[in-house]
Amino acid sequence: MSSRWIYPGRVTILRVFWLLRLPQLFCTCVAFSLVADMGIWRGAVGNWSMSFWCVCFTMTLIISTVELYRRRSYFPFFWHNISVTFACYAALICLSASIIYSITHVQFLPDGPYRDRAIAAMAFSCIASVLYVIEVTGMRAWYNLKEIFFYEHTMRALLKVLETFVAGVIFALLCNFSLYLQEPALEWCVAVYSICFFLAAVVLLLGLAEWEYTPPRPFSIFQLVLSLLSVLLYISALVLWPLYQFSEEFGGLPQRFMDESCVDGLSYDMCAWDQCLAVAVLTAINLLVYVADLGYWAGQVSGGTENVSRAPDSGQSHPVTSLSEDIL
Repeated sequence: MSSRWIYPGRVTILRVFWLLRLPQLFCTCVAFSLVADMGIWRGAVGNWSMSFWCVCFTMTLIISTVELYRRRSYFPFFWHNISVTFACYAALICLSASIIYSITHVQFLPDGPYRDRAIAAMAFSCIASVLYVIEVTGMRAWYNLKEIFFYEHTMRALLKVLETFVAGVIFALLCNFSLYLQEPALEWCVAVYSICFFLAAVVLLLGLAEWEYTPPRPFSIFQLVLSLLSVLLYISALVLWPLYQFSEEFGGLPQRFMDESCVDGLSYDMCAWDQCLAVAVLTAINLLVYVADLGYWAGQVSGGTENVSRAPDSGQSHPVTSLSEDIL
């Protein structure tokens, strides 16, 4: 019996919607509205945070609509893996928006109603992040799907989520093309981020499609090779990016005050030097994640077996629903 054909009952779906999805929609909507009401005081980072809250709200609304109106069978992948994957990203997005917005913008705002709105928006964003984490950890128990393999509840899936998410934040910082254009070494770093993101995204999609069930041993070797390649590429980026951004010998700026865009201490936006530093830190973080991923797959290959749960009776394709599901 293929796990992608097992659906929870309507009562369970409604319970999850009222206790979890609706609060998620409320928190992301309130955070968006509070920052949007700040006008020019929200800054460029506020616009960035608003776009992320808008994405979380829209995707949560789509997922809720699909579940409430029984449209899960229209999707090619196992539906619950899709929704849990989104919840992982949404939790990271909301938490990151709260942290980045507070560090780069809110602390510079003067006391007053705009600062209060920003703090309230961060609070609602943090609450939304907690709600998404609860969804990730509780989906299997709430939907009574204990016999189903959840790809996102494995170490390798969580590492891929972290890899792609950190790369996404790096891409957001690299929207300032002046940071790396006309410098081949820095353009190579951007190519590294793009290549590794693409490889991690492909592997994540293959996992969601349960592709690894068929060839477990080759899949482990395939993952090991990709992880090793990504580690080597990120090492080159970790060396080249700080070298060309912060070394005077290579035209970089070793001190923050040397960057003209950082002279104004009350600037509400991240200056170029701050963006370069953030990219360097995130590069180091993602390298550590890739090293952990490499260690995981090295252990799988050296052990001779892969610790993967297989979908039961994948040859059968007839749909099965829970006894509590209502007939519409």
